[in-house]
Amino acid sequence: MKLNELSDNKGARKTRTRVGRGIGSGKGKTGGRGVKGQKSRSGVAIKGFEGGQMPIHMRLPKRGFNALNSKTHAVVNLSRLQVAVDAGKLDASKVVDAAALIAAGVIRREKDGVRILAKGELKASLNLEVDGASEAAIAAVEKAGGTIKRATPSKAESKAKAE
Repeated sequence: MKLNELSDNKGARKTRTRVGRGIGSGKGKTGGRGVKGQKSRSGVAIKGFEGGQMPIHMRLPKRGFNALNSKTHAVVNLSRLQVAVDAGKLDASKVVDAAALIAAGVIRREKDGVRILAKGELKASLNLEVDGASEAAIAAVEKAGGTIKRATPSKAESKAKAE
């Protein structure tokens, strides 16, 4: 086996179709564009155009609201935390924050913060430092003997602290 003898398996790389390279290629002459008309010519952009009829995206009513500054949190359920503790991936004696959850494989990435939800049951006493938690989750963690601390204080908390 020599370096110059190395090659891909048959069919591993598909060659791209070279359009407009003679009738023998099967994509010659009109190059797969059909015959005449606007779409056979270059510089055509008619994505939502419906031949002069009012396009569907303009006929339908506008609904909803998308906030520009909305946050997406990495959501973790209590049952998922318990599974990680049982598997020995989370150390219950240390503070559990976003970095610890990523290292344990509980979440893939932090996004705009970590939020704990109360689905499932938690038996281990964990000291969590996260961006948010539901009231039921806070109650469940405290019932198990743990604590939840906000990693980034809310506007109300920071305002109260300033006063």
